[in-house]
Amino acid sequence: MSLERFLGGSVIGVVIRLIVISIAVGVVLSWLNLTPWDLIQNLRESLVRLYERSSVIFRELFGYFAIGAVVVIPIWLVLRLTKSLPGGKKG
Repeated sequence: MSLERFLGGSVIGVVIRLIVISIAVGVVLSWLNLTPWDLIQNLRESLVRLYERSSVIFRELFGYFAIGAVVVIPIWLVLRLTKSLPGGKKG
């Protein structure tokens, strides 16, 4: 794969576009009184909150799984055993 194809255009053109976009974003973020450190801190805090919430979600999902499995697995097992008996329905 060529470098130009990977970048989406000529190297000089891509570099110039990235510089212009970076300056524009920098002006907007500066106007909003945000620093790169603020953005990194916000990202870190967001990831921590996501992790904390996801652990709660997974615990709840496991609880639902356990409750359902207590009913579903014995029924499945009985159905499999009856199908394996002589004269049982195949399928």
